Amino acid sequence: MVLEHYISDLLYRYNCVVVPGFGAFLTQKNSAKINVVTNTFSAPNKSIVFNRQLISNDGLLVSYVSNAEKVSYETALVEIENQVKTWQKVLIQETSLHLKHIGSLARNHEDKILFQPANETNYLTSSFGLSNFNSIPVIREILKEEVVQIEEKIPFVISPERRENRGFRPYLKYAAILMLAFSTGVTGYRAYQQKNTNEQVARQDAEEFVNKQIQEATFFDLSPLELPTVTVEATTTSKPSVSKGASTHFIVAGAFRVRDNADRKIEQLKANGFNAGYYGTNAYGLHMVTFDSYTNANDALNALREIKRTQSKDAWLLTEK
Repeated sequence: MVLEHYISDLLYRYNCVVVPGFGAFLTQKNSAKINVVTNTFSAPNKSIVFNRQLISNDGLLVSYVSNAEKVSYETALVEIENQVKTWQKVLIQETSLHLKHIGSLARNHEDKILFQPANETNYLTSSFGLSNFNSIPVIREILKEEVVQIEEKIPFVISPERRENRGFRPYLKYAAILMLAFSTGVTGYRAYQQKNTNEQVARQDAEEFVNKQIQEATFFDLSPLELPTVTVEATTTSKPSVSKGASTHFIVAGAFRVRDNADRKIEQLKANGFNAGYYGTNAYGLHMVTFDSYTNANDALNALREIKRTQSKDAWLLTEK
């Protein structure tokens, strides 16, 4: 039994998961962040902490393991206690204990347990599909400062002139004024054009990034495998290519905004030996693709475990009543 797998499943929907006799893993929601130095945008997420004082059995983890392993509550509790003993031995004999998708635990010289959370998994389901990305900085030029610098470099000096030369020299003054106005206008136009170009490039990059993320996104259900199934009433614009007559359990591979991307995914899965098909569109208008469909719930669960282990950990089970 891989206990950390069940703990990871529960952290998606609960803020506290207690391991009886060992401690509790708690989650805290963090808002989106912007790093003004690196221009990095971080999506909202849940951070994990470990509390060694919370060791009383609240029944959540034991009940979940009991349903998942198809064993009695007492048997599941004994298996968890044996796993906890193994973890405690590792913490005493080795430098650290690594729990996949959760973090690492280590015991210091003061007999305190230090926890380092894993950052590769975002347990905030509302942030699915969002990832960190860097934005191109927008450079804004201040034209007024450029004009002041030009005026400082080209000062006007008007000296007294004799009457007999006034017929020619005033034209030089007016010509200098016109040249200065022309150069200032050219500089302002170039700065304005550069500003518009930078903003247009930044906008195009952002739109391309969002479109790519939506097209390549794979929506999955993080509910535990043996918890109550989800009933879906989908309104589709076209008939699904997957037969729904006797098949009530579908293993979903992903959902795509563009139908062509969904068709390419179906061909790829068929090339890999799967009985892939097109399910239809969901409530968000995304085209859903399935690995296979089953009429027997146990066969569907066994196939889902194998697919999550060998193909895609984001696959999930959709059951129709």
